[in-house]
Amino acid sequence: MLLKLLYIDPAATTALLSSITAIAVACGATFIILWRKLKKGVKKTLHIDENANKDVEDELVILDEDAKEEAPEAEVAATEETAEETVETKED
Repeated sequence: MLLKLLYIDPAATTALLSSITAIAVACGATFIILWRKLKKGVKKTLHIDENANKDVEDELVILDEDAKEEAPEAEVAATEETAEETVETKED
């Protein structure tokens, strides 16, 4: 009689495993969200700025003669205008 009570239907097992997996994913997502909020609050309280000492590089324009031959004329003209503007601003 006891063995009949221990039988678990495969569909019920699948539903049970899906439920356990969903709970684990939800707990993990909740933990990550709360951790990020906690870090953000601590950084704001202690006035920590991650971007304070980072250097920002200027935009680079690379002119490649081979690419000009393969590119359509409109793109080449736009690239040459951008390059000329960059050269003019660096000369000033």
